[in-house]
Amino acid sequence: MVASLLRMAGLDWPVPDYSTLCRRQKTLAVQIPYRRADGPLNLLMDSTGIKFLGDGEWQARKHGAQGRRQGRKTHLTMDTATSDIRAVEFTPSRDGDSPVLPDLLEQIPDGEPIGSVTADGAYDTRRCHTAIIERQATAIIPIRKSGRPWKEDGPAAVARNDILRATRHFGRAFWKRWTGHHLRSHVEARMRCLKAFGERIASRDPDRQTAEVHIHIALMNRFSALGTAEIVRVA
Repeated sequence: MVASLLRMAGLDWPVPDYSTLCRRQKTLAVQIPYRRADGPLNLLMDSTGIKFLGDGEWQARKHGAQGRRQGRKTHLTMDTATSDIRAVEFTPSRDGDSPVLPDLLEQIPDGEPIGSVTADGAYDTRRCHTAIIERQATAIIPIRKSGRPWKEDGPAAVARNDILRATRHFGRAFWKRWTGHHLRSHVEARMRCLKAFGERIASRDPDRQTAEVHIHIALMNRFSALGTAEIVRVA
């Protein structure tokens, strides 16, 4: 079918078979396209779980789990200006969110300034705040409800304590509106777009799984470049 479509398009391209694609997928380095934003980047971060073994949600609810379910965790970093995914990490499901944030920021070239990094309370750690300050960016991360002031032994701790004082004085709801933390819902929508490719990933090998997820994200960025919906607030 693919070969016939290429012939109709007037393209003399070879079409590899499925076994060739599976064999080469393990070492495939996917280049994720993205559009360069004007000005400093405002990044949104979040993670989601993706299954690669086990029954789907509907089948498990109707018939019960038939076997062991396994999954992986995908961490995404989205640019608010272009809606493109700028960084991605693929980790075991047992890994937390906060240790991955420095690796995500390292995928952003040093020549691109970062204005802000927005994430949820799971990223309220010294490692995350330090990594954000090192990129001369502003952290928009709500403090956990059980959070306490940190010893101000560096710029990261000072910036984090400022957030804590602001949320205690004005309230968490006002702080979120004031800082634009609600924009984090945009990256959650991108998570749903990622899962639209399928309820699970087909590959079982970790390297092949990483390549499969990178291909999906590359397609998502291509779709965004073709056109995105304009969201207008209605009073």
